[in-house]
Amino acid sequence: MVIWLEGELGAGKTTLVRGLLRAAGETGPVKSPTYALVEVHVVSGLNFYHFDFYRFDQAEEYLDAGLDEYFSGSGVCLVEWPDKAAPYLPPADMRIELHVASGVESGPGGEGRRARIIAASDKGRACLAGVMSSSSLRQA
Repeated sequence: MVIWLEGELGAGKTTLVRGLLRAAGETGPVKSPTYALVEVHVVSGLNFYHFDFYRFDQAEEYLDAGLDEYFSGSGVCLVEWPDKAAPYLPPADMRIELHVASGVESGPGGEGRRARIIAASDKGRACLAGVMSSSSLRQA
């Protein structure tokens, strides 16, 4: 499964990944792969690959780094800054758009984050339906 994480700098992409991995059972450190490009987490026998392409100046750097092999196997690929690797990056099964909210839209306390989740494939729709049916999350 390929999940694109989109949003401005500081929108909370890495924090979201950390929360997802913690919810899946990860107990070790979850750091940003900004310099390493990919951090691998194996949780309950499932491989999670966390990518960050922020530092790419050209999309071809994705090819040069040989990262396409991660996307051809099984596992969950969580991709920050996917636009920096386009058009070489596989299409998303799910896209999560994050942005910093302030004022009335953030709720009590001032500043917060808003997320929009878009299922972009049958796999993404099945995953999103499972998440929505097993949690207290509701569409805004």
